[in-house]
Amino acid sequence: MAQLEIKSVDSEPQWSPLKLISFRFCLVYFGLYIAVTQMLSTLFVIPSIDVPEIGSLWPLRTLVSWTARHIFHHQAELVITGSGSGDKTFDWVEAFCLLSIAFLVTVLWSWLDRQRPNYAALHKWFFLFVRFAVGSTMFAYGFDKAIPLQMPYPFLIRLLEPFGNFSPMGVLWTSVGASPAYEIFAGCAEILGGLLILIPRTATLGALVCLADMTQVFMLNMTYDVPVKLFSFHVMLLCLFLLGPQAARLSDFFFSDSPVSAAKANPLFRTPRANRFALIAQFVFIGYLVVTNLYGARKGWQQYGGGAPRSALYGIWNVDEFSIDGQIHSPLLTDTLRWRRMIFQIPESVNCQMMDDTFHRYVVVFDAEENSLSLKEANAKEPKGRFKFQQPGPDRLLLDGAMDGHSVQVRLQIMDREKLPLVSRGFHWIQEYPFNR
Repeated sequence: MAQLEIKSVDSEPQWSPLKLISFRFCLVYFGLYIAVTQMLSTLFVIPSIDVPEIGSLWPLRTLVSWTARHIFHHQAELVITGSGSGDKTFDWVEAFCLLSIAFLVTVLWSWLDRQRPNYAALHKWFFLFVRFAVGSTMFAYGFDKAIPLQMPYPFLIRLLEPFGNFSPMGVLWTSVGASPAYEIFAGCAEILGGLLILIPRTATLGALVCLADMTQVFMLNMTYDVPVKLFSFHVMLLCLFLLGPQAARLSDFFFSDSPVSAAKANPLFRTPRANRFALIAQFVFIGYLVVTNLYGARKGWQQYGGGAPRSALYGIWNVDEFSIDGQIHSPLLTDTLRWRRMIFQIPESVNCQMMDDTFHRYVVVFDAEENSLSLKEANAKEPKGRFKFQQPGPDRLLLDGAMDGHSVQVRLQIMDREKLPLVSRGFHWIQEYPFNR
């Protein structure tokens, strides 16, 4: 077998001024973006440890806050962490700051290093860094879909809400969550892209698959108002950066009849032995990413996914009778006070649907020995209500206790969720007529 020719950096041709400037800018901007956002934490996964994003720490946090206030005249306090949104004011101003820094550094770097013929050696290592940043990000999102966590199966309360009350993002999350098979398929497509992009020989194919995956994700974010628009757009840009060196070959393959030239060997080191060690190290790191992401997804499945603990009274319970101080038709029983349903899903909370179809959530504490439960408002110290409960049968529930200083008795019957078409319809190869309801 013919040996690949390993060329030295000195044999690399002179880069054009535009290519030199573009590379400097991309290295600074993309390098900073990966370092200060969630992408870095997907590269170095530490189970059970939540590593904060560097962008939320000093000094970038201070710079972004100052820029928001003095450049963009944003006077409100910035939301920085804990919101779950990737399109916060902080994130957009942070991107502006990174762009500004990259522009200034590129100008200074281009002037100080204007005699440099190329950055072939630096490009190899930065290319490797970006490949693994994109691949690890695809793994993080892919495993959260392959083990359906990102879009969970609709919660019991979702099965009762009017469709018109859903936000566009809620529609997307619920529709994808209602079809775990599709979510698993989408997750496997992202894992495939991540795996291919991490293997040197298939990196170009992997970048194409990742670009297709992220284009779909970006369009869903844009059309369903999902606040990950900025981040998904940057992952698309990183895929395009990885495809840049292969642009001519891809153009020949898709748009011309001329033969496609072989990819130029671009090893990390000068000796075959060092390159073999480098290849082994990459595969070891791929294994580390797979194992840690599988561990995190499995842990998430057990904590808040389909394998999470359920409430002792799991189910949707319809209220048959509700009385206050012994009166079923008490003047106190307004639409905003009387319960229509109680929805028990997770052990720590219960949702009460009122007669006007609004929902009120309580923290619930069960006492198994006394067959009792207490309801508290979020962050309240004292319970709002205490009840003894009995189950004459698996589908019947009796509550007897006090709430807001009044004696309250409730009789409930469980709803058979399997009668809901969203839950029970399933998949059919043969349909004489569409079942579109």
